[in-house]
Amino acid sequence: MHHLFIFLKRLIALIRREKMFRVGLFLLFVISSGSLAFAFFEEKVSFIDALWWAVVTLTTVGYGDISPATTGGRFVGMTVMVIGIGFLGVLTASIATIFIEERFLENKGMKATDAKDHFIVCGWNFRGDEIVAELRADPKCSDAPLVVIADIPEKPTDDPGLRFIRGEVSTDTLEKANLGEARVVILLSDDSLDAYARDAKTILSTLVIKNLNPDIYTCVELMDSKNAEHCRMAKADEIIVVGELSTNLLVQAAIDHGITRLISELVSNRYGEEICKIKLPSDLEGRTFFEAMCELKKERNILCLGIEDETSRNLITNPDCDHKLGKDDWLIVVAAERPDF
Repeated sequence: MHHLFIFLKRLIALIRREKMFRVGLFLLFVISSGSLAFAFFEEKVSFIDALWWAVVTLTTVGYGDISPATTGGRFVGMTVMVIGIGFLGVLTASIATIFIEERFLENKGMKATDAKDHFIVCGWNFRGDEIVAELRADPKCSDAPLVVIADIPEKPTDDPGLRFIRGEVSTDTLEKANLGEARVVILLSDDSLDAYARDAKTILSTLVIKNLNPDIYTCVELMDSKNAEHCRMAKADEIIVVGELSTNLLVQAAIDHGITRLISELVSNRYGEEICKIKLPSDLEGRTFFEAMCELKKERNILCLGIEDETSRNLITNPDCDHKLGKDDWLIVVAAERPDF
């Protein structure tokens, strides 16, 4: 209903702007006068039938159920066809521009979005396409709307569920992206800048986002681990240091050959097993970690790696066997696909 209201509002504005009201009135005049004239010359045809004939003739449908038999009726028919069809074409073309203009504004990032429970990606670099692909591969967010805020000429990828807002991260662009209703914000570094300037820009963007919506969960990409403390001061929820992560993986690959293939598989939603976080099933509340791990593996073929306490946000990898599970705990698991309890 909201979208219909917006469409009608834009249609009325277009009619006023292009002075289409006169065209509409002229079409009504052609139909009404053509109907009267046709009924006058064709004495066996009623006005209602003549009105039907005029509309069918004007729109070039031509059912043939009513046709002129007199010279005067044929002349009226030619007049309605020649004059009416031109003005009808002008009217339909003007209405079509609404849809074309809507798509143009969306692709150029000039249109605000009313998306809710969506992911916002701030910035765009060569990792952007991979991020969208990974999000779409996870059932948890495969249908979730995505909004990209970036200072690029047009929509960066052909995803029907992706909306584009052109510009830098600011109060204006974040309001257009409906930050208040978003689920998560992902901040990518700007590859056009040097490492220090990239992180500075990312941290400032985090500050703007958290100032507008302190409760939004932010995942921030940094280039230098030295700037992680500044990013935490900006209230970032999770920080991924790209250089540090790749360095650690290289060292691990050198020590334990081939282990990075396992890590790559776990962090990808598109192939192999995946690692994810799930709410503790109610039937496992109060059980020990060892009991829960054995039952999940035996009954559902799910491997439990750790737990997270929702209250304190304390993450424990490989807890003690006798660690008691609480109702607010989340499980970190490995499974073929995201479990749905």
